[in-house]
Amino acid sequence: MDILGYSSSAWLPSALYLLLLLFLGSRTEKKMESTAFAGVIQIAILFILVVHGIQLHDSVFTPQGFVFGFAQDLSLIAWVGLAFYWFQAWFLPISSLRWLVLCFALICSVLPAIFTGTVISPKAVSDPWFKGHFIVATISVGLLSLAALHAMLMSVQDRALHRQLAVIPNGRVARCLEGLPPLMTMESLLFNLLYVGVALLSLTVFSGLLFSQTLFGKPLVFDHKTIFALISWVLFSGLLIARWRVGLRGRVAVRWVLSAYTALLLAYVGSRFVLEVILQRA
Repeated sequence: MDILGYSSSAWLPSALYLLLLLFLGSRTEKKMESTAFAGVIQIAILFILVVHGIQLHDSVFTPQGFVFGFAQDLSLIAWVGLAFYWFQAWFLPISSLRWLVLCFALICSVLPAIFTGTVISPKAVSDPWFKGHFIVATISVGLLSLAALHAMLMSVQDRALHRQLAVIPNGRVARCLEGLPPLMTMESLLFNLLYVGVALLSLTVFSGLLFSQTLFGKPLVFDHKTIFALISWVLFSGLLIARWRVGLRGRVAVRWVLSAYTALLLAYVGSRFVLEVILQRA
């Protein structure tokens, strides 16, 4: 079955995300979330992750070659971010982050059904080293995406604590904020995400030198993607160094995270978006 000219399977993950969000939104506002209910939601998220992951793998690693584009990149980033959230949610009280992560996954899962991408390299699909590089890069960006969403939630929490954000008592936002851990605990969780994410990003950036030689015949291609990736790596690394040396924290750390993540998105998504959508080039 085709929907708007695309296979119905391409729309299945986004439809499942939407159904889950509608179900969560239909709950009585004052009802507390029980342990059993949270477990059911976790099982539902796992099922959608499996469906989304299978659909992504089959659409990226095809018999024709490695098919990719900005839409596939965003969808993979959202999948990895949601997978990390799902794992952490078993151990940490971060259910307030669920709406942000699911909405992000919903939006990103729609895009590959509209923008189908292009064949980047026929050889990449059978190259285990390239697959390893690709997987590490995707995990690092997905983990840093979750860190960026976490930072945005911290920003809202901080503004509410300082009375700079109007919050309706007993409203949805107020209940979400009440369910969050203390701000210092949130900050500790943020940096735990960043330590792992930046370590993987470092591996991605420097291993990319080898794969640039393999795929492009040059030791390093200084295009927009490379420049923004290096800028992002410098910003994230600088943040961790500042945290270690001077104990950087609070709003400055949150802004630093969001600035570094913006550069990262420009590197891994922005360059492909400009080529595919604006310039109409593969």
